[in-house]
Amino acid sequence: MVDRCFYNTTLSQTFSPCGNYLVAGNIYGQIAVFDLQNAVEPNEPASEHISKPLYVFQSARDKSVSSLVSNSKFLIVGTVGKVTGYDWKSIISNKNPKVAWSIQIPTYRDSLDKSDVNSLAIVENSGDQTLVAGCGDKKVHLFSLRQGKRTHSFDGHDNYVHSVYASGSQIVSSGEDGKVCMWDWRQSSRTAQLEPHTNQQLARPHLGKWIGDACFNDDWLVCGGGPYLSLWHLRSMNLMNRFANVEDSGIHVVRLCDDRILAGGTSPYFYHLSFSGEIFTQLETSSLIVYSAIFEEKPFHVTCLAGSSPHIDLCTNFKYRDQILTFEDPKS
Repeated sequence: MVDRCFYNTTLSQTFSPCGNYLVAGNIYGQIAVFDLQNAVEPNEPASEHISKPLYVFQSARDKSVSSLVSNSKFLIVGTVGKVTGYDWKSIISNKNPKVAWSIQIPTYRDSLDKSDVNSLAIVENSGDQTLVAGCGDKKVHLFSLRQGKRTHSFDGHDNYVHSVYASGSQIVSSGEDGKVCMWDWRQSSRTAQLEPHTNQQLARPHLGKWIGDACFNDDWLVCGGGPYLSLWHLRSMNLMNRFANVEDSGIHVVRLCDDRILAGGTSPYFYHLSFSGEIFTQLETSSLIVYSAIFEEKPFHVTCLAGSSPHIDLCTNFKYRDQILTFEDPKS
């Protein structure tokens, strides 16, 4: 029997609305709830139990928790074929939280397989919230959280979607097909598209054309995967920089933090870079492959890195790892 504590991969993370809790999902359908205050500001000397979660519960039996996102009321979980919501009050007060609602991902006549929900994001929409889901059926689906139903699906990818990121009216998706697509949910249309692998400066044929993640702000877009990590001007979609100094064999996570870039993937390090390519820090990680990186500034200034390991690295700055959390059940 497989030792799930040792042979584990954490695919997704999110913070509670209050910022006091970290929630992480793994390949076995388990969700761990961590007390961040106890990890960041322990009331006693560091010991083994501090790094363990408050509790672990089963979300989807033998189905990966591929994506997590949070709003003020619900923890939203993406697995295979569906998205599930848990009330945050039940998660914080109960070690056996119950499902509050679920939404099925559409299936199509030519496919009997249910699609993985690889990535989730939330956008505000006239008093409602729209849930954006990047899925294994090559589509980006939009769901109204108030109505609990699908409102639109974007077609444009030729293979499964790895990630989605949303800000304002804009959504960016990246996929196994090597495409980075920009969408406007108000117009229900694609507004721009990049294929970094077609650029000779970025192509790494030995790693493939897939794009693991993309992120943007008002002026810039950053993406990476098989091709080199790269920075693009958002309005003109011109390539501005290639980060060849990043030591990686594929990028799975990118984020923009003010005027800096956070990036990781198949690499011994997680990188903190300037737009010009200067490496501010490169953090050694517990995982050989980083699949998830999230950060918050309040109530704690903390970054959490997770991937192909039962361990989650917790950093209160970008210079070193402060604490290692483990997926191990606190009862063990």
